[in-house]
Amino acid sequence: QVQLVESGGGLVQAGGSLRLSCAASGRTFRGYAMGWFRQTPGKEREFVAAINWSGGTTYYADSVKGRFTISRDNAKSSVYLQMNSLKPEDTAVYYCAARAILDTTPEYDIWGQGTQVTVSS
Repeated sequence: QVQLVESGGGLVQAGGSLRLSCAASGRTFRGYAMGWFRQTPGKEREFVAAINWSGGTTYYADSVKGRFTISRDNAKSSVYLQMNSLKPEDTAVYYCAARAILDTTPEYDIWGQGTQVTVSS
């Protein structure tokens, strides 16, 4: 079973950048597709980006396309989310998640604890 721990969140001004990391424990990381989701109070968890096991296929929400980049390093059992040109509406708790198949819905099997991203105007 894979366990996930996110890091890299924080407070940034609009237009700035942050890089989120998600470190996975366990030997089977390579076999999982990985996703990033975000959630604000009172709202449902929202898809942000996803990447397949090899890194060869990626999906993005329209709201982040062109600004965010998902990547993974299977040798380091890690997945990353580079966030550029941040906007106040990107403020949320960001979660990484793992699933056997690549998916853009929140139907992932394994979740991290989340990391807060706050973008000030």
